[in-house]
Parts: sequence; structure tokens; C-alpha cells
Amino acid sequence: MIPSFHSNGLLPPGVHWALWDEIEDRFGTNPHRRILLKGMNLGLSSLTVCGCSEVFLDGSFVTAKKFPSDYDVCWDVLGVDLVRLRSVQPALLSFSNERALQKAKFLGEFFPANARAETRSPFRTFLNFFQTDRDTGDQKGIVGLRTKTPQ
Repeated sequence: MIPSFHSNGLLPPGVHWALWDEIEDRFGTNPHRRILLKGMNLGLSSLTVCGCSEVFLDGSFVTAKKFPSDYDVCWDVLGVDLVRLRSVQPALLSFSNERALQKAKFLGEFFPANARAETRSPFRTFLNFFQTDRDTGDQKGIVGLRTKTPQ
């Protein structure tokens, strides 16, 4: 279940697990957000076909902001057939030009959850990075989605 936003417009700290229908209901509140959801679903479908079982949603999309510019997703690489993913949807593995191909195709960005999000040391993975407010450094919440039942 996705909890209410704090007064700062962010989710409370932690991973808040939800079903796709709940994500659509909670965050698809206007035509702009529904367009972003369609792009997100396109990327998630490709990840699921290639074995991804969990993703984590972040960015202004999972805030109280009425018109977020995009969304950010990090995905668990465990069980993902990367060779197949490169064949099925190479844009999900394209990080050049500030992920321009991803933004054009999906209207958002996708990162491997265990990849380095920062170059300085100590570094954080994207999964850790997503759970920190970039303005304050405080912990914040993200939304988790299980894309398929683990085998």
C-alpha cells in the first residue's frame, strides 16, 4: 500500500510495495501523468519479458507534484537475461547522452538497482540513492513493484 505524502510532498521513508493497478490509480491523476505511465509500462514490459522481478519507482513522479517532468526506475538485475534485454530493448541499457534514448522512448529513465549512482566515494547504488532526498539528504520513500512471481 502506498501511504499518504508527508507535508513536504514526499513519501515516508521506506519501500512501499504496490500493485500496478494501485500505481495507476495513485499516480495517474491527470493526462500528463497517464502518458508517463504508458512510457513506464513499455519499459517495464520489456524488463519483465527478460526476467526482471522487481523494480523501484522514484523521481518527481512519486511525489505530490501535479506535473512531474518524468520518472525514474531502478530494476533488480537478479534473474535478468541481459543478452536478451539488449536484443529486445537496447534502450534500457543505453546510458549515453544523459540517457537521451531512454527519455525519448519511455519518457523516463531506467537504471540497474545495483549500479553506482555516484562517482565520489563512498558511493551509493541507485536503490540507495533513490531513497535519499537530493535537496536535504533526508531519507524518503519510493514505490516497489514486483513485476512477476519469482520462480
